[in-house]
Amino acid sequence: MSLAKAIETGDLTQLPSRRDEDWRWTDLRGLLRALPPASPEAQIAPGGPFEAAGGEELSVVNGRVAGAAGLIVEGERLVRLRFVSTALGSHAAKVKIEIKPGASLHLLESYEAQADGAVASAEVDIVLGEGARLERVVLVQDGPESVTVSQARIFLAAGAEMGQTVLTSGGRRQRIETHVAHPGIHATIRMDGAYLLRDQRHADLTTVVTHGGLDGTTSQLTKGVVHDQARGVFQGRIVVEHGADKTDARMGHHALILSDKAEIDAKPELLIFADDVQCAHGNTIGALDENALFYARQRGIPLDEAKALLTAAFVGEVVDRIAYEPAREVAAAWVAAQLGRAG
Repeated sequence: MSLAKAIETGDLTQLPSRRDEDWRWTDLRGLLRALPPASPEAQIAPGGPFEAAGGEELSVVNGRVAGAAGLIVEGERLVRLRFVSTALGSHAAKVKIEIKPGASLHLLESYEAQADGAVASAEVDIVLGEGARLERVVLVQDGPESVTVSQARIFLAAGAEMGQTVLTSGGRRQRIETHVAHPGIHATIRMDGAYLLRDQRHADLTTVVTHGGLDGTTSQLTKGVVHDQARGVFQGRIVVEHGADKTDARMGHHALILSDKAEIDAKPELLIFADDVQCAHGNTIGALDENALFYARQRGIPLDEAKALLTAAFVGEVVDRIAYEPAREVAAAWVAAQLGRAG
């Protein structure tokens, strides 16, 4: 069951519901009583939130890919992959990316709602060859009435290196999934995320990393901030299969609740079936440090500005881990805008 299957067939019973354990906090079947008609074809101007970073642009507009629905990377490339919704219809899209052995890709991926209220599914398959490198930064800018699911399936070969950062402000119902097949064999993953939610927005960051071989490394950090009646969901699962000895896997999820009516649901999991591994996870949910707020107020900083400063510092740890500087600058500007500190 999936949103993509429901859009393809028009059958609402294909939607995942709260009866599915992994979807219990992001119920689509209970939300959608009917699917809107298929979105029309449309054209967009080049640009997007990562335009200043340059590189090539691959656009997917209302579920239709402009050009080939795939990318083969050799050497070093920078690609801005834009998923854009311009109408209130439903649409689904798939993109496949292959990074050849030893090649490198900076993938700056954006989800842009030029019309609020679309029902959209996006699937991205990425295969990294031996020794390949991927830096993937995903910025999701859905509207408050948008219902979207994006799913990435990433397959690594020996010695591959992957860095990922997902940034989102949520939607009416939004889920961002990443599934990684980790081979071990000195491949490394850094997989981070941040959600900053207001009003009644919802964001679900779900990740599954499966270690299948010796000597693999995963480092994961997700941070979230929820205001008003927003709801953040984090589900992180690291699986260490039989024989994946000497795996080093760390997962952290930390969140701030800044309203009595906001909600965070978190489920970090380690499923370990191998010996001689180093695995750990941490999960904290709380409020801003009152002592730090008092300290800031004593120095004449207004309360709202003090809260914004502390929140920016809290989320900044995720932004600082982005290795590609132009993308890091866009991420920092996005955080400042979300916190009302732009300019």
